Amino acid sequence: MKTGLLLFDTKDRALKEVAASNGSEVRIYCCGPTVYRDAHVGNLRTFLLGDLITRTLNFTGTKTKLVQNITDVGHMGEDFEGAETGEDKVLAQSRAEAKDPFEIAREYEGKFHEDLAQLNIHPADSYPRASETIPLMLEIITQLIKDDHAYLAQDGTVYFAAQSFPSYGAISGNRLDALKPGHRHEHLDDGAKRFHADWALWKAAGARTEMVWPSPWGLGFPGWHIECSAMSLHFLNGHVDLHLGGIDLRFPHHENERAQSNAAAHDEVVDQWVHGEHLLFEGRKMSKSAGNVLLLKDVGQRGLDPLAARLCFLENRYRSQMDLTWDALAAASTTLQRWRLKVNTVSADSADEVLDLEKVADEVGLMVKDIQEDLDTPRALQKLRKVEKDPSLSSKTKAAIFIKIDEILGLALARAPIAQRELTLELADLIQSRAAARAAKDFGLSDVLRTKIRELGVEVKDTPSGQTWEWC
Repeated sequence: MKTGLLLFDTKDRALKEVAASNGSEVRIYCCGPTVYRDAHVGNLRTFLLGDLITRTLNFTGTKTKLVQNITDVGHMGEDFEGAETGEDKVLAQSRAEAKDPFEIAREYEGKFHEDLAQLNIHPADSYPRASETIPLMLEIITQLIKDDHAYLAQDGTVYFAAQSFPSYGAISGNRLDALKPGHRHEHLDDGAKRFHADWALWKAAGARTEMVWPSPWGLGFPGWHIECSAMSLHFLNGHVDLHLGGIDLRFPHHENERAQSNAAAHDEVVDQWVHGEHLLFEGRKMSKSAGNVLLLKDVGQRGLDPLAARLCFLENRYRSQMDLTWDALAAASTTLQRWRLKVNTVSADSADEVLDLEKVADEVGLMVKDIQEDLDTPRALQKLRKVEKDPSLSSKTKAAIFIKIDEILGLALARAPIAQRELTLELADLIQSRAAARAAKDFGLSDVLRTKIRELGVEVKDTPSGQTWEWC
């Protein structure tokens, strides 16, 4: 069953129309969070991809089933090459916070769902947890061993035999014969693996005493990649129409997942692989070391609408690297305020207003067509801005267009505008005094006043056209 939605398939390197292989619903799997810390806005951009796709499909009459996993065990740290190494991330955080690892996982899982709600992302149909689906993983690992795609090594770990899967690398373009030991793969010097690019499906517990489970091969815990194969095959009945994730997961995670799933199912499990690009913040990659990791709560603490982040994401193509800035977030927050004000000030019983339903259908149809072309939301938003400025359209017609297309955009445009905060007399006097100091070229006093104003919650900026301010 075709859907009219075209998306770029990373594996086939071409636009493909999304289809429901079972004739009734599009089955979607989206790689979810590792719940040991807050999700930053780059993670949330990927999760928005799933929401935008399901909203578009549902809007045009196609049912969907979205499954998103919760990784609460088995995800190791990564070295500079991306190889799994060190301690499980959830266990590491539990030691850092002196809390039970499952308490850590549930705490950050709850924060993840709070962030989704703040971004108006519809919940998935299922959020299976890795720690609660161990039997599914053991079942698929047993099948892979039986079919000679996996083996038990001397160190008690079960590895997938990479060379047993001839089409490895189809997603990323990386070929096994070109990979060097340690290149984005686990690399052990003890010789336990038969081939350096093999990866762990089940890891022997060794000295680890927490988050371990019994298995046919002894006490241990799952490798990171196997959970997605087990969950997608089980919860989507053996086939995935659309597999989503960030571009950083393309290799090795999705290559390994594809090999495992196809080897177990004896078929091509995923029809389309779709990846969202990286997000930069203020021109740099977000990292703890750089001190520029942006969380959604940081947006709200600046006095901005959290949905400003959603609007910024929609202003960019999902396959394009994006540079998010505070200025862009502030502008988006202002735009949302303006649009909601327009929608909410339309008088339903105004005698001189005409609601042109045909025009509503035409304008919304054009925007939907843009979105169906590989999620071209920037072009759809351009059309929405033209609608806003079109003098030939009544305010009722404009409001109806905004509300209808918002079923896909998810910007909560029918929501009442946020009440504007008013400056206290003290702040107003300080801002006016600073402007006077700048005009008199008393830059010392100007800097002193800027600091005092910031301490009271307002950020002052100097622009070519004069002084501006915003709540911080």
